[in-house]
Amino acid sequence: MKLLIVSTAPIIYKDKQAFAYAPYVNELVILKKNAAQIDFCCPVWKQENGLLISQIPFEITHHFKLIDSNLKTLKNAIKSFFSVFYNLMILFKAMRKADHIHLRCPGNIGLLASVVQVFFPHKTKTAKYAGNWDPKSKQPWSYRLQKYILSNTFLTKNMQVLVYGEWKNQSKNIKPFFTATYREEEKIEIQKSELSESIKFIFTGSLVSGKNPMYALLLVNELLKKDFKVQFDLFGEGPERTSLENFIAENKLQQSVFLHGNQNKDVLKIAYQKSHFVILPSKSEGWPKTVAEGMFWGCVPVSTAVSCVPYMLDYGNRGIVLEMNLEKDLQAIEQILLNEKCFLAKSKLASEWSKDYTTDIFEAEIKKLLVK
Repeated sequence: MKLLIVSTAPIIYKDKQAFAYAPYVNELVILKKNAAQIDFCCPVWKQENGLLISQIPFEITHHFKLIDSNLKTLKNAIKSFFSVFYNLMILFKAMRKADHIHLRCPGNIGLLASVVQVFFPHKTKTAKYAGNWDPKSKQPWSYRLQKYILSNTFLTKNMQVLVYGEWKNQSKNIKPFFTATYREEEKIEIQKSELSESIKFIFTGSLVSGKNPMYALLLVNELLKKDFKVQFDLFGEGPERTSLENFIAENKLQQSVFLHGNQNKDVLKIAYQKSHFVILPSKSEGWPKTVAEGMFWGCVPVSTAVSCVPYMLDYGNRGIVLEMNLEKDLQAIEQILLNEKCFLAKSKLASEWSKDYTTDIFEAEIKKLLVK
């Protein structure tokens, strides 16, 4: 089977070797097990631009290269207008040659691809919608349009759309799905240190305003003011790093807050195991990987109620749902810090839930989708 992957996610070439965003590569390896050949239809970046990348460990037979564009300047907007027509032609060419079409949405390219796939009703297709599928959430028009096309079974034929979370009143081609990081054999019990010794918070992900790492830092700072023995480790890179560094310096938090930059999966795994809480005050998510990963290792999740997060946290039974009100959120965290039994109970529930979502199960589900 020739599998075509259409994505906004770029491929970066170094010394004739192909690289991509590391978590994405992990999924590509699983997809390759069920396809004789994988072709790509996506942009090329000349450098990683802060992405944590890893090498794609198989040969790319064909790479249908798309133009990556944005609308941040008038020049780019004009360029984007013309690149749309070029990208449409490339998408038609790539899809015509494929046996199975796999779309990665949302995004500008995801929107174009969702339109083009309509003209291939007899080809088997899947789409992974990695954004927020919540029908009530406020989203850009382009995202809403993609969701409409993908879920409209009159326009979209022979496709299963993988979405995060379970939502009411969905069309028959919408399939609740998940993303996994750890294997079945990694299921081990982690003994957390007592909260009276040290309380460790972890943040992993891009340091961007949408992920709101500054709000997490504000919460930690308030806990330190109340004499809680808190350590906060942040993993990732992004434009918010400078603001975080300035705040740490101004408030003399160098002994309590640490910026580690991008790190690999093994480093993060150890960090999760040593942490008590994983925190994500994000404005928008699909399947928040950091929350699921932290829960796997017994971290109590502290996250905003975006996308399927309330379901993941069992509406507060497995964690803390942030209200983005500093006083209220601080009070909710304090209640757990002062009650070790409550922390251990939530930690156990979080771990038990997340361990139902392993790469072994993920791989089995992917095989069902691709092998017909």
